[in-house]
Amino acid sequence: MTLRDIGKSVSDSVLKQVGRAASQVQENRPIPVDVLESDDAYLVVFDAPGATQSDVQVRYVDGSVEVRIDRFRQFYEDFEMRVPGRGMSLDGHARLPDDALVNAEDARATLRKNGTLEIEIPKREPEERAEASGDTVTIAEPDDDGGAGGDESEE
Repeated sequence: MTLRDIGKSVSDSVLKQVGRAASQVQENRPIPVDVLESDDAYLVVFDAPGATQSDVQVRYVDGSVEVRIDRFRQFYEDFEMRVPGRGMSLDGHARLPDDALVNAEDARATLRKNGTLEIEIPKREPEERAEASGDTVTIAEPDDDGGAGGDESEE
């Protein structure tokens, strides 16, 4: 083993450790989110870079939107992984206002090609019966066909 081989081995080891640390930091931080409101609905927008529809799970639980993204790394022929730095399991959470009255059963998730995940949750009138009050409602979940229950649009 030459000095050059030793240097490459140490360099590879350091790069992999740094990449794994960066990946763990990314996985432990919540996905950035915005909560918007119109007259008719709430729009919850998450950054979901690198996600596909089959990676995304969205649920409405007691006034909150919860997102889980399990991404998979694409492998490239003739390339070797030097720095595995992207987190593969990402979580997000957005609390709607305490006075929000919504119809979670009619919520819709859309994953844009630019990596933006939009969840639109229609409002309901106070006199309307809440179909799923206090329960978990699955808005988007991967299925055998690779879909997430929402639309994949260009934009």
